[in-house]
Amino acid sequence: MGVLALVLFVAILVLWSVKLKRDLGEAALIGFIAIVPLGGSRAFELLIQGLSFASTFSVLYAALAFVFMAYLIDKSGIVEKLLGILNSLVGRLPGAPAFMDALGSIALGTLSGGDSGNTAATGSITGPWMLKNRWNKDIAATVMVGNGGMASVFPPTTSMFIVLGFAPVAAAVGVGEFYIALFVAALYQLLHRLIMIWIFVKKQNIQPFPAEELEPLRVSFKKGWTSILLYLGAVIPLVITIGPLANMLTEIPSLGEEALDSIDIVVWIPTLMIVIALILGRKNLPGTRKGFMEFLESSIPRFRTIGALIFFAVAASEVLTALGLSDNISMFIEAANAPAWLTLLMLGIGITIIAGPLTSTGTLTAVGLVSYEILVASGFSPMISAIVIMMFASTSAQMPPASGSIYIASGIVGSRPEKTFGMLILFYALPVVIIGWLIGMGILPVWGG
Repeated sequence: MGVLALVLFVAILVLWSVKLKRDLGEAALIGFIAIVPLGGSRAFELLIQGLSFASTFSVLYAALAFVFMAYLIDKSGIVEKLLGILNSLVGRLPGAPAFMDALGSIALGTLSGGDSGNTAATGSITGPWMLKNRWNKDIAATVMVGNGGMASVFPPTTSMFIVLGFAPVAAAVGVGEFYIALFVAALYQLLHRLIMIWIFVKKQNIQPFPAEELEPLRVSFKKGWTSILLYLGAVIPLVITIGPLANMLTEIPSLGEEALDSIDIVVWIPTLMIVIALILGRKNLPGTRKGFMEFLESSIPRFRTIGALIFFAVAASEVLTALGLSDNISMFIEAANAPAWLTLLMLGIGITIIAGPLTSTGTLTAVGLVSYEILVASGFSPMISAIVIMMFASTSAQMPPASGSIYIASGIVGSRPEKTFGMLILFYALPVVIIGWLIGMGILPVWGG
């Protein structure tokens, strides 16, 4: 019954969002309601169980908090300061705008978590700069889309919260360890992006900008050094709960291991970052109560889709687990008797194909749970299984023809979208699948894997 419920849930997601062009959050709601009756006499019990699990799961708060934080740093001018520092850091390199786009995509992607939004935010600055640096328009758009896709893997990201929201993952994987392991895995993607930029720079014979056109680092740092403090919101909870300092704190009798275990970094990271962003950007925020309320109200539309999507995806995952999906998948793997390496490769290709018409979050919502279950049943560790499905799903930005990032980047630089399709599949989507496979097979190590 679990597999039947999964097929029904995925079919509704695809039909509702791709064919009917409706909201993904709405699709997740319809899918959740549709699978509950498969529980028969337990239907009402499963409905309450799913809603209760989603309502009390800290990941939901974290995802919404990061959406608000992305809105806050955009409106308060923190983004411009961060990009200004990056500009000074890499501006003297040949192909500097593309390197800045890659680094900026990480800096902003960890705050927004969305491929399209990341491509637009970073690309709106770096795209015209790449044209000024005499980049080919089609290659420039391709690089921007490839870089924007890193928003799905560098933590904290919305995709991470969806995966942590799956009941089997939440039971088997520690949030702090997963955060660090995912960051290490994402560094492999960054290395790939930097190599691709280097190749394109050599191919086009791109030259560095004249030094007089760049703002010195000491100037940009003086203007925007406070923006870097935003990341203390992520660093502080991690340092307190993981590593040498955490070990020292556990030895203090008045604190101990129990006190540290009560610190939920999924809650505290976005909370601290919002507080820091409010302090850093206070001069650019409304000064009156009425103005601040209007500022908050204007942020509400950003929550609609992602809030509903994560809530009902988490609720659905709880129902699917209760319907026996894990046992069904284990039986399927035993019957197929395929080697682990082949299972991982075929799963990566399958997720990448599915990611084409969906977003990374939509892909993980649709097939993330069953993919995780397949990998665990095939002998992969829960940590590695959770990481590689995120790696595979992150190809959504680079998979034509439905990726919003492609059309955003093409619009910024004046490229024809179809000219980027082949390059994106060959130079970005396929290498990411290979990276995910190498991580899964243990060839590329990750912390805690």
